[in-house]
Amino acid sequence: MTDPNEKIRMSGDEARAGATPGMTRYILGISLVLVIVIFAYLFYAG
Repeated sequence: MTDPNEKIRMSGDEARAGATPGMTRYILGISLVLVIVIFAYLFYAG
């Protein structure tokens, strides 16, 4: 049995436990552009 006070050492990839495809920056950018377009439309239409 392991000692509960022992520190666990992991690399970043081991601790992440998930895929990082890099899509977040594109989704964030597209969402930002869409929000700006929608607000601009509401500002000029209203």
